[in-house]
Amino acid sequence: MHIGPLLGSGRTADVYALDDSWVLRRYRDGIDTTGELAVMSYLSASGFPVPRIGPPAEAALPTDLVVQRLTGPTLAEALLAGTVTGDDGAELLARLLRELHAIPPRLSQDPADRILHLDLHPENVILAPEGTMVIDWTTAAEGPPALDRAMTALILAQVALAPSFPAGDQLRDLLATLLSRFADDGGVPATALARAAALRAADPGLTVHETAVLDEAAGLVASLTG
Repeated sequence: MHIGPLLGSGRTADVYALDDSWVLRRYRDGIDTTGELAVMSYLSASGFPVPRIGPPAEAALPTDLVVQRLTGPTLAEALLAGTVTGDDGAELLARLLRELHAIPPRLSQDPADRILHLDLHPENVILAPEGTMVIDWTTAAEGPPALDRAMTALILAQVALAPSFPAGDQLRDLLATLLSRFADDGGVPATALARAAALRAADPGLTVHETAVLDEAAGLVASLTG
């Protein structure tokens, strides 16, 4: 496949068109995609909605990943446009995590562990015509499901506290609804929230604002959980 034009750039990767069916995700910081590829293959075989994995591109690098080209808005775009309500958005996020955590771990021998996304937020959910898809499995790991729920809640709280975010109050409402949905799945224990905050604090990709409001965001999640 010939590598085509740049379609977009995220915090760690650039996405290039290959053709109408495939895109190339290329990491800029030397991240090897072997682990991400293995997790996505395992989840796909388990029936979880991840993009299909394609053949390697020409002159492929260890930092390259060829995946299905998706159309449709992100959940974040749909929420801001009002085509998805906050309640429906919260229910979708809770359901995706619930379905993910129903899949046995790929590597861990601890029967309580599950596959964790650890970055599941509305921008990583695509409302594609063929169905909802979860993208960006760079941070995927295995561990207790409560950690994944805590991480999603913490990320949403950080965004809600951003002065430049146009819908902070609506996002707080979504977060409150999401945490009520999480209660049925085991909730967000204080230990899981503290671990999620520590992982976020150690993330070099956080913005200055995200770092500055981390403690406040954790407090917001704790207050809404209680």
